[in-house]
Amino acid sequence: MTGAAAGSDGARPVGIGVIGFGWMGNVHARAYARVRHHFPDLGVVPELVLVADDVPGRAAAAATQFGFAGAVQDWRDVLTDPRVHAVSVTAPNWLHREIGTAVAESGRHLWIEKPVGLSAEDARAVAAAVRAAGVQSAVGFNYRNAPAVALARQLIASGDIGRVTHARFHFLSDYAASPAGALTWRYDRARGGNGVLGDLASLAVDLVRYMLGDIASVVADTAVFLPERPRATGPTAGHVQAAGGAPGRVENEDYVAALLRLASGARAVLEASRVTVGEQNTYGFDVHGTAGRLIWDFRRMGELGVARGSAAQDQPVSTVYVGPGDGDLGAFQPGAGMAMGYDDLKVIEARDFLRSIAEGRSSGTELADAVRAAVTLDALAASAADGSWVDVPAD
Repeated sequence: MTGAAAGSDGARPVGIGVIGFGWMGNVHARAYARVRHHFPDLGVVPELVLVADDVPGRAAAAATQFGFAGAVQDWRDVLTDPRVHAVSVTAPNWLHREIGTAVAESGRHLWIEKPVGLSAEDARAVAAAVRAAGVQSAVGFNYRNAPAVALARQLIASGDIGRVTHARFHFLSDYAASPAGALTWRYDRARGGNGVLGDLASLAVDLVRYMLGDIASVVADTAVFLPERPRATGPTAGHVQAAGGAPGRVENEDYVAALLRLASGARAVLEASRVTVGEQNTYGFDVHGTAGRLIWDFRRMGELGVARGSAAQDQPVSTVYVGPGDGDLGAFQPGAGMAMGYDDLKVIEARDFLRSIAEGRSSGTELADAVRAAVTLDALAASAADGSWVDVPAD
């Protein structure tokens, strides 16, 4: 790979490739385009070089829309272009291991979406390639980046709600609730893995670990509520409905509920569903401690419900609007009560990834976090298979 000359402010250009250009590829491209608007002192400048997608015409359209220098259908071509220094992998789950390891082995930095493959074995393989190559990595656990989550984590760490006793984490959605939803790769175990576990539960598991510490053991139950869907009749992106497709079997989980024992001694309930009618991106948590409570709802991203004090019984809950001193809100809004959005969380993730490249050290999430989440997901799947408590091994 060849480096480009520094910009007028001394920032070093970093050539970017994006592999896979469905909805999440769009999100990554937008994040790269905006990151210097919010973090001007980053030290590097992302330059969109190549986009790859195997759907005919999709990469070319993305290049025109977002300003990539070029477009290719074969993702391998991204890794032979000397202008590309870092790669976003937003391809489907079953390709994560092959593409992720290839990116690292080519000497390029890697930003990859969760769950990083279909199992802990896949995530470990990508993590090992990253370590061996000495490149930087980031993983798409973006809900960590909400300023209210940062404030909640700070309040927990400082003991403001006492010792955490128990919590509930929920990731409920209706994106697959329609029986007419197309039978895409997401519902195929060989390509989509453990269904909602790898999709929404992986995000919940990461939030549990980030806020409350390691998970020691789990017991889980899973279900498939919509066993058949119509096969897609053409290329798909995101969650589309299919008309006239032949019916096919759903092979992986629509729903998971689990009890978690944490290393701290606290307990947690985790619930995730992709087929919950009436729930649109209902993601959040409710954390209880010996002296208080914290409540967060992603749909009201800038608010944190807080109960704390010495009353214990009849303790009131107040709504706190996060402000510029909480997390990275100040990079987006000048005052409390001004909302951020989902894309802003990915801009923060892009900042962390690019900062790790600029500084040569980890910043934000990394492949080790994906491995820990995947180990827990494997334990959840094993527990659901036989109904027993399963220890989550240290990795």
